[in-house]
Amino acid sequence: MKISIIGSGYVGLTSGTCFAEVGHEVICVDNNPDKIKSLLAGKIPIYEPGLEDLIKSNVAAGRLKFTTSTEEGVDHGDIVFIAVPTPPQPDGSVDLSFIEKVAREIAAVIKDYKVIVDKSTVPVKTGEKVADTVRRYAAEGAEFDVVSNPEFLREGCAVDDLMHPDRIVIGANSDRALGLMQKLYEPFVAPVLVTDINSAELIKHAANSFLALKISYINAVAAICEKTGADVEKVAEGIGADKRIGRHFLNAGIGYGGSCFPKDIAAFIAISDQLGVPFELLKEVELINSRQLDRFVDTIREKLWVLQEKKIALWGLSFKPDTDDTRESVAIKLAEKLIAEGAEVTAYDPKGMEGARRHPIGDKLNYADSALAATEGADALVIATDWPEFAVVDFDKVKAQMATPLIFDGRNQLDPETMRGHGFTYHGIGRGTGEAPA
Repeated sequence: MKISIIGSGYVGLTSGTCFAEVGHEVICVDNNPDKIKSLLAGKIPIYEPGLEDLIKSNVAAGRLKFTTSTEEGVDHGDIVFIAVPTPPQPDGSVDLSFIEKVAREIAAVIKDYKVIVDKSTVPVKTGEKVADTVRRYAAEGAEFDVVSNPEFLREGCAVDDLMHPDRIVIGANSDRALGLMQKLYEPFVAPVLVTDINSAELIKHAANSFLALKISYINAVAAICEKTGADVEKVAEGIGADKRIGRHFLNAGIGYGGSCFPKDIAAFIAISDQLGVPFELLKEVELINSRQLDRFVDTIREKLWVLQEKKIALWGLSFKPDTDDTRESVAIKLAEKLIAEGAEVTAYDPKGMEGARRHPIGDKLNYADSALAATEGADALVIATDWPEFAVVDFDKVKAQMATPLIFDGRNQLDPETMRGHGFTYHGIGRGTGEAPA
């Protein structure tokens, strides 16, 4: 099939590439000429495991192309995806101006029947607005249908999530559009859930909100564990063994971040308020998440007493491992809090340091060439992102070059007993007192 993706950011570029990989002819459109120029030159603007090789192979095979022309994209595609940003507004609601603009641009050039697909995460009833907009600005008699097809991508695993999805949600109110969408997804072996458009739009926000709820729940439990000497890892294991609950997203830490969860939870709260059915549970999820980082900083401050002029080694800047994305990264927010209290922070991240430099505090951070180098002379080591390579650093060397052997593990990545065996005083999330053996 011929597919067009308008918006070549994280979702659009990855989705388009994977559609090409299964044999579809794909054009990715973006209004940023520099981005398109880079893509045409073989330079990939994001880090996602496996994506670069797939882009290069599909470009070489002629199945994946790039352009700045919306008209070229619309003319090409039987199915036209909208995958543009939907950033938050100050009140938490979603800025849909990019969606509306693309809908108008599609309307201006549509010549024959198209399936227009909302791939961006949007509030419920957005599909109706897109249809109204296209109808208003298109030539009389223009044929199209609007479909909702939410994405469920995890950064760091996005290629696998697209190639081997656990479900495909298609929200369609037209048999003609549904038939084309089902044909599009024939190469992907996964259950297909067919719904109306409004239900599909709600599924995305409800899914992310539920996952965030699980994270905040286990973080609230971790606070109780810290007061009682219980181990939150064991508690989570016991909870997760129940098949009705599951172990995923029951990892205590310093809170969720990234470009999706904070935005989507805030949006769902705003949507529910606008509909007159306030979602108080989600407001508490947000509150627990914001308090979690404060609690962690309180622990660091309690043990170091004064943060002014303390040297802190910070491992991790991206919001999660296997991505260079530092948007809404809790690691960055942690660095900001430490610097605000006068600490000297030296950071290392395998992929996230370039992104960190673009943040307001970027020029206030020191950057190391390796995890080990970051710890030289440090009064404490803080783990903010659980990159796998951090777990296999030579901790005897780390201890030898630190000023004081203190570890604050914000992701419970390390084993407390192993670290104490190396002579560290270890503090995790909900994992006891952490004192090193005498």
